[in-house]
Amino acid sequence: MERKRKRTAVDWAVDSVLYIAFGLFTIACIFPFYYIFINTISDNNLVTTGRITLIPIGLHLENYKNVLKLNTIPPAAFVSLARTIIGTVFIVFVASFPAYAFTRPEYWHRKFWYRFVVITMYFSAGIIPIFLTYKTLHIYNTFLVYILPGVVTPFNLILCKTYIESLPQSLEESAEIDGAGYMQRYLKIILPLSKPILATIAVFSAVGQWNNFMDTVLYIRDKSLFTLQYVLYQYLNQANAIAEIMREDPTAMAQHGLSTLLTPLTVQYTICIVTILPVLLIYPFFQRFFVKGIMIGAVKG
Repeated sequence: MERKRKRTAVDWAVDSVLYIAFGLFTIACIFPFYYIFINTISDNNLVTTGRITLIPIGLHLENYKNVLKLNTIPPAAFVSLARTIIGTVFIVFVASFPAYAFTRPEYWHRKFWYRFVVITMYFSAGIIPIFLTYKTLHIYNTFLVYILPGVVTPFNLILCKTYIESLPQSLEESAEIDGAGYMQRYLKIILPLSKPILATIAVFSAVGQWNNFMDTVLYIRDKSLFTLQYVLYQYLNQANAIAEIMREDPTAMAQHGLSTLLTPLTVQYTICIVTILPVLLIYPFFQRFFVKGIMIGAVKG
């Protein structure tokens, strides 16, 4: 049995430096979110004068209540949630099934088709040809413009194909001998064993769908199809006007007082938290799959 090497002073010193460096890096990453959050729940007058730095003072949730009262928030949130769920499901399925097909040697000219898909990752036609294509396909100014253009993503396909190739071939060969077809092997063997990479792609896709608002800017004119991020982006640019409306509301003045009435700065902070909060909530549940999936999928990618 191999004897455990005794740790030297140099080992302890190196470990200490690494722990301190990673601790400082972690604080540097987390502190901006913490700073914005405590400013959204503190006395708005103190926030405006820059007196909230480490500890919240005058706790309240009126900023969130006032922002969520805006009439366009609920329908926009529904559109964002719908495109995130539907788009993620389609992207995961379209990434996994063609990736499985590209691993099968009997697939007709599979190397050519795989390289054809990968080549599209390096070239873009530009905004105007893409816009004309969407108009021709009649998906401009429709909900489909959020889903269809991003369904096939070469990067996800590469990750998924590499992961499936790392699975033991004997499992699929045994199922094939027992008479299982392609779909049975895909649904009952490949998909269950591919949870890490599928969770990784799902996180990538869900975050991308949730945060994206440029497709709304370029291809959507119907206000009922505006996403939450685009609506919040508009509010972010109108922070002064929103704060003024809230201050001029006599019921708000009577109920809450000046310390909880919105200011342009608190509007911006609150909108930032509302936008990133869903991503912060779902990420911890997928983190363990995320690390394993991205490492295995990237080995030969």
